[in-house]
Parts: sequence; C-alpha cells; structure tokens
Amino acid sequence: MCEANAYIRNKDKETLVMEAVDLVTPEEGGIRLISIFGDQKFIKGHIDALSLVNHKIYITEE
Repeated sequence: MCEANAYIRNKDKETLVMEAVDLVTPEEGGIRLISIFGDQKFIKGHIDALSLVNHKIYITEE
C-alpha cells in the first residue's frame, strides 16, 4: 500500500493527526486530508515536507 501518515511538526516533535492518508487537497486557509476509509480532516497550515520512502506527510500549523 502507498498511503501515508500525516503529522503536525512543531520544532522537534511530531504528532500523528491521521493514518492511511490517500488524498491531500489544498483549500483556502489550509489543507484537507482524506483517508482510504473516507475520514476527512481540515488543518489550518501548510505542508512542510514529504518523506515518500517513509510514507510521511509533515504539516506545520498556522
């Protein structure tokens, strides 16, 4: 499987916010995460980095 997990990154700390993310969509004021199960989460922030080998999405909150 190729899904990723999304994390909020604050300095050296990572907090898991969603597992099995399938779709990341930019929207006004933030990004929407949608999992393979249909769960959705909107985060006011931006993508800080992607680690494709480790299947991680790093988000910085605004």
